Amino acid sequence: MSDFWVFGYGSLIWNPGFELIERKRATLHGMHRSLCVRSWVHRGTQENPGLVLGLDKGGSCHGMAMRVAGKNRNKVIDYLRKREQPTAVYVEAWRNVLLDDGMKVSALVYHADQSHAQYTRGMSLDEQAEIVRVSRGGSGPNDEYVRETVAAMRQHNIRDRTLEYIVAKLEA
Repeated sequence: MSDFWVFGYGSLIWNPGFELIERKRATLHGMHRSLCVRSWVHRGTQENPGLVLGLDKGGSCHGMAMRVAGKNRNKVIDYLRKREQPTAVYVEAWRNVLLDDGMKVSALVYHADQSHAQYTRGMSLDEQAEIVRVSRGGSGPNDEYVRETVAAMRQHNIRDRTLEYIVAKLEA
């Protein structure tokens, strides 16, 4: 089997959980990073949902493309399905991403399913920050998830004004 790429735009940047051959900054066009998924498992509960990132339609998203050895394909995809899909809120898809070196590759992405009950939109940034501040799930506090994501993005010179605003609100 040949090597393949996974596109990370949130916690996969700082906690991929699988063996990588390499990682490169990349851009996915046609979708943007958004706190558009109510988390009932990892960063919240059904009674007190948190907010986690999804790829939503429109714009573009800077993230990290991670190359995985072909021999690990089934193991990594199984792992990602367990991690990303406990409630099937994401759509697994292959999308072209543009690496910073100009090369275009097909990468596995998980984008938000707009028809899913956990998909949300229309909240103000202040409302999002308050949900993030108070929510906690099986993987820990929601604010930790957002802070770690922003810190990892900064290490790779990726900026997201929305997430930066939310982190500033959390620190206020």
